[in-house]
Order: sequence, then C-alpha cells, then structure tokens
Amino acid sequence: MKLPRSLALVFCVTLLSAVFCAQDASVPQGRSFVEALPTNTVVVSPGHSAPVQFTFRVKDPYHINSSQPTVEELIPTQLHFSLPGEVAVGKMTYPAGKMMSFPFDPSTKLSVYSGDFVIRGMVAAPSQAAQGTYTVHGELRYQACDNNACYPPKKLPFTFDVKIGPRTKSARHS
Repeated sequence: MKLPRSLALVFCVTLLSAVFCAQDASVPQGRSFVEALPTNTVVVSPGHSAPVQFTFRVKDPYHINSSQPTVEELIPTQLHFSLPGEVAVGKMTYPAGKMMSFPFDPSTKLSVYSGDFVIRGMVAAPSQAAQGTYTVHGELRYQACDNNACYPPKKLPFTFDVKIGPRTKSARHS
C-alpha cells in the first residue's frame, strides 16, 4: 500500500522523533528551543492604535514550522494573548517562512523559521480606556525540529507592557 506523500512525511517525522527522543536521554524534557526578545512598551491613546513587534530567536541548530506550513499535518507557529480589558491586539502579520528540505525527505521543502524572526501587529485602546500601564501576557505556540527529528509542541510565555496615555482632543471643524 502506497501512502500519500504528505502522510508519509508526517509518519517519518513522527517515527524519527519517537526514536530520537527514546534513544537520546540527554534531550531534557524542559528544553527551550525559542526565546522571546524584550518588546518595547507600546504607548497608545484611548480610541487609537499603535504598532507592536515581537522578536523571537530560534536556537541553533533548530528550526520551527512557520505560521503557514506547507504540509497540513504540521503544527503552525501562532501567537495567543491574554488581554486586560483596556487593551486589544490585532492585525498580526507573520513573516514568510524559509523553504528548506531535510534529510528525512530531501525532495519535500518545508516552510520554517530559524534564527531571529519578527511578528508584527497592532495594539488598540478603546475610546473609554483608562490611563495606566497594563501588562499583556502572550504565548508563542510552536513545534521545534532539527535535521533529524521533531519534538513535541511547546508554548513560550512572554509579556509586554501597554501604556495608555491621556485622551487626545479631537480637532474641531467649523
């Protein structure tokens, strides 16, 4: 019986991952493959929005699936937020992944992130938002792999601050 190419790829990655992890006791269970670099405080006025960017660093020699993997069964990289009532986050823009092939299937190219990558978005404060500094809790969900195996999906928590300034007066038109 011949498996479809994408199913065969997922099977190979899963099998290699299970064999690699079972045989290599030196891979710590709590290993971190990605780190979040500090995010600048976002300053926004009530009723307005401001840009924000999140920079992440994938540790060498690993890579993670991009936000749009080329194989449906692979787990995409995604950001999720726990927001205070005074803040909204939206319009997230993920970078394009780098197309790479790996030893387990050299004929298939996968969309991945490695090294530093930046996800951009917008932060908004509702018009009735109260002045103050609010901490936003974020989480990067990803699956890391090396050239031979993929590891179980992980969640990387991070935080950043949003400072809501005073209300700006709207211009009056005569």
